[in-house]
Amino acid sequence: MQSKNKVIITVSVFLLLFLVGSSLFIGNYKIEFLKGIALLFRRGDVTSLDYKVLWTLRFPRVIMAIIIGMLLGSSGAITQTLFRNPMADPYIIGISASGTFGAVVAFLLGLPESYFGIFGSIFSFVTSLLIFKLSNGRRGGLELSTLLIIGIAISALLRALISLTMYLVGEDSFRVVLWTMGYLGGGDWKKILILLLPLVFSLIYFYINRYNLDIILLSDEEAHSLGVDIRKFKYKVLMISTFMVGFSVAFSGMIGFVGLIIPHLVRMIFGSSNIKLIPLSMFYGGVFLLLCDTVSRGISTTMEIPIGIVTAIFGAPFFIYLAFKNRKGV
Repeated sequence: MQSKNKVIITVSVFLLLFLVGSSLFIGNYKIEFLKGIALLFRRGDVTSLDYKVLWTLRFPRVIMAIIIGMLLGSSGAITQTLFRNPMADPYIIGISASGTFGAVVAFLLGLPESYFGIFGSIFSFVTSLLIFKLSNGRRGGLELSTLLIIGIAISALLRALISLTMYLVGEDSFRVVLWTMGYLGGGDWKKILILLLPLVFSLIYFYINRYNLDIILLSDEEAHSLGVDIRKFKYKVLMISTFMVGFSVAFSGMIGFVGLIIPHLVRMIFGSSNIKLIPLSMFYGGVFLLLCDTVSRGISTTMEIPIGIVTAIFGAPFFIYLAFKNRKGV
């Protein structure tokens, strides 16, 4: 089994490298492959338009897609663990919508882009805390149907507020529209540096607490017997998860279903231990979102499809499958 997993991971790494190479040459502006490879190593005419397209548009976009996919994939795994519910994706239960609304508020206040993630994280955390309180207010947590209804209600309310914002902003609402559909076209090196903050911080925290993350799967009584203040630890993990989601949606908008699909696929192949689940969900989240972004740019030669639409095409059937699989809980 171990050797099989190693083969899967090795193939996945090569797939990621292939996607990175492919996505650099996909788009309305065509670049010759050999010329593009040379320019990536800063050989040739570094003042040419090809060089600028590669280094200022496509390469940052590729890196940004991977980072945001990593953040969404791992936050989905954490959210499902915290709520002890396989359908608790940040997008479905309204956390992503909260983050987007926070970014919109920062946008309306005229704040720099570095504040978008901060506002997104604050709004995401408030929503997560509300749902988490409700979920733990009953023995065994919320039923699946109740959790989904709360998520749908919160998302509907926040989408209405975002729509109201678009109406009030008028002609300048295009950026808000992109947030609602998911968009990676605005990727640049400055945003990447900002997004590295939650990524590196979460990686360090999860590595330090890698064994405690599996204790979350136990009951509170069992956790206390092992010397872990499970309630306090859950709140810390919840804060970090919303920190990740908030920064993700602040720079890419609402990209759904990554946090639903990836953790489930990782569990099916590698098991449910959070020691493996969270880092592998992070890795495969990056692979999946880069794949979706490559599809969104390569499916048409005249226009680009918002990446949120592509992930929804993949995710909606998967969500229906999970709903039928868990219909006894509904």
